[in-house]
Amino acid sequence: MRHVHRLLALGLIGLVAAGCSSPAGSPADSPSSTAEPSLSPALTTEPPASSDSPEPVPSEDLEEFTCDDLPIHEDATVPRANIVDVRMATHDGFDRVVFEFNDGLPEVTLGRAEPPFTHDASGEPIDVEGTSFLQLTMRGGTKQTDEGTSSYDGPTEFDPGFPTLVDLVEGGDFEAQSTWYFGLGSEACVRVMALTDDGAPRLVIDVEN
Repeated sequence: MRHVHRLLALGLIGLVAAGCSSPAGSPADSPSSTAEPSLSPALTTEPPASSDSPEPVPSEDLEEFTCDDLPIHEDATVPRANIVDVRMATHDGFDRVVFEFNDGLPEVTLGRAEPPFTHDASGEPIDVEGTSFLQLTMRGGTKQTDEGTSSYDGPTEFDPGFPTLVDLVEGGDFEAQSTWYFGLGSEACVRVMALTDDGAPRLVIDVEN
């Protein structure tokens, strides 16, 4: 009798096991499906606006470019103007350089120039990249203070690679007079603005591109 009961128990266990198994081809036997990862489009970002970008000048205040009426001359507003910043940016239609001063503007002359260029006082040669050149002379415009310190400790050579302006190099700062050379990719028209009414005194030079 015990043998019969044991056979019946084994038969019931087999039936339960068979009922729990899935038939072939059922979802339990098919490979598990995983959702395709969602691919975001590649992000493209424009380079951020340069923090060094010179302040914009309202378009209605911009003067006309001049191509042939060089050199351009601007009178001084103070006997000595210390340079505190030099910055630049490229805009639609022109490349801009801004010289900022602590108190008033120096006497300024901007004209065409031809190499070779030499450093004021030392006479050492200066390499300025470009095929056309401008010379900026600022009489009374200097980074040397009366106390023997420097009012500007930033770069004195820039390689911006703008559409027209490709190089800007200081040619010297000697006896309260500084010289800067503009290297251009081609001969270009220019515009000079002396700004004294809004904020710090600034000399703005635009080169048409």
